[in-house]
Amino acid sequence: MNNDVVSPEFDENGRVLRRIRSFVRRQGRLTKGQQHALDNFWPVMGVEFSPEPLDLPALFGREAPVTLEIGFGMGASLVTMAQANAHQNFLGIEVHSPGVGACLLAAHEAGVENLRVMCHDAVEVLDSMIPDNSQNMVQLFFPDPWHKARHNKRRIVQVPFAELVKRKLKQGGVFHMATDWEPYAEHMLEVMSSIEGYSNLSQSGDYVPRPQSRPVTKFEQRGHRLGHGVWDLMFERVK
Repeated sequence: MNNDVVSPEFDENGRVLRRIRSFVRRQGRLTKGQQHALDNFWPVMGVEFSPEPLDLPALFGREAPVTLEIGFGMGASLVTMAQANAHQNFLGIEVHSPGVGACLLAAHEAGVENLRVMCHDAVEVLDSMIPDNSQNMVQLFFPDPWHKARHNKRRIVQVPFAELVKRKLKQGGVFHMATDWEPYAEHMLEVMSSIEGYSNLSQSGDYVPRPQSRPVTKFEQRGHRLGHGVWDLMFERVK
């Protein structure tokens, strides 16, 4: 499993400046369970990076709506969604191998068969492997907000990235984002509102209530106890 990758940094016109990481590789140490899952369940559910478009029906063994989650962390909510929606296919991307191992272990224990995972940079996967007009939903939950102003350029939600996501969505497909950092929520809203072809699903023109489809994670529950807010944004591809 090779995940030694980098992400692009763009200028204000969408041109690639240089290749930098949009994430910090805090790998940590794999637990025995995570290593066991990588050794035994990756061959079943894992997808190696290749600069070729995926045949999604062949990958899942069927035709079904596809949800792509970027940065699934330890995979708890992704596995929960896959288990609750057996009629759908789920593809998760995460750059940290302990999270991939944890997700594989949870999926195996839950008997989930409609989930595939990758350990690679999402920008490269989207650009090279995800066919255009193929996704019913793209999810990005609690990405690194890069709090310091000088690091804001590393935020994954930028115009070129959002346009790339739009190209991968089917017409009527939805890009669903969530963050617990209000300045990042405002940044996401500004970026998404600037792109032709997206329609904000918020009735108030900003954020939507947390949809039932997004499970509340332990991380989010802790934030609620500490009084932290969470902002969900859902934008539909309309053209």
